[in-house]
Amino acid sequence: MEETYGFHPLLAFLDRPEVAGGEALAGLLRAGNAGSNTADDHVQVLEMALAQLPDSARPRPGDRASPRVLARSDSAGATHAFATACRKRGVEFSFGFPVDERVQNVVNLIPSECWHPAIEEDGLREGAQVAEATGMIDLSSWPEGSRLILRKERPHPGAQLTFTDVDGHRITALLTDTAPGVIPGQAAGLELRHRQHARVEDRIPEGKQTGLRNFPRGWEENSAWLEAVLAAADLICWAKLICFSGVPSLARREIAAFRYRVLHAAAQLTRSARRTCLRIDRTWRWATHIAEGFHRLRAAFA
Repeated sequence: MEETYGFHPLLAFLDRPEVAGGEALAGLLRAGNAGSNTADDHVQVLEMALAQLPDSARPRPGDRASPRVLARSDSAGATHAFATACRKRGVEFSFGFPVDERVQNVVNLIPSECWHPAIEEDGLREGAQVAEATGMIDLSSWPEGSRLILRKERPHPGAQLTFTDVDGHRITALLTDTAPGVIPGQAAGLELRHRQHARVEDRIPEGKQTGLRNFPRGWEENSAWLEAVLAAADLICWAKLICFSGVPSLARREIAAFRYRVLHAAAQLTRSARRTCLRIDRTWRWATHIAEGFHRLRAAFA
């Protein structure tokens, strides 16, 4: 039977920490039985995403003055083929690494003085430690310069332990080719940077609230639907950047709250004496911010 649905898209977003969600750089509709770690699909999405970047932001392999671009992924992206493709295109990578038996075995072999406190943007991450295990596991099959970073952390009270836990610690791992000294904080800085991938992962449930949950049916219809959803994500991102960059209560809201506060606000555009006016209820809590954002939008395209 012909596969028609394609409910297994692979997506790439630009990470913009100043707003709740960055631009949707690429989306690939795939058959429902497509593997999560299919390297060919990851490479295709990577090329599509890089093509969306302006020339000034696109990496130039071999050029020391090239912009630095990082591809982050969960463990589904941790394949040799995808890592090699990133290297060939001048893109650094940071992938979730499977916590298999090899990783579990080295956790207790790392001296206590080699474990350092994990960090957050505003301080330490309580109960979590980070260490580099690059020399303890054979990484010769990965691109030269690949590094393995581990984090161990006590699960929060009530959390169920898993088979990958070691001595009551939740173990996570990441693989990156970022050279030492590039990111402040050494291994802890690399681990924090990778953990911030969760900002992009939040775009998935947000996308589901804007159409990804309700594909029409056929492959062609679903493909068009996906493009419309990704275009909507871009428009929302740009609206937040242009209109509300200085208003965290709007710029950092997820789509449901942003829709309620801004997009669904009752207002009307009127034109009189060659002037365009935005009429909005003064009692609406965010009316002033919306009006100021409207003027910024008009000025940006004047």
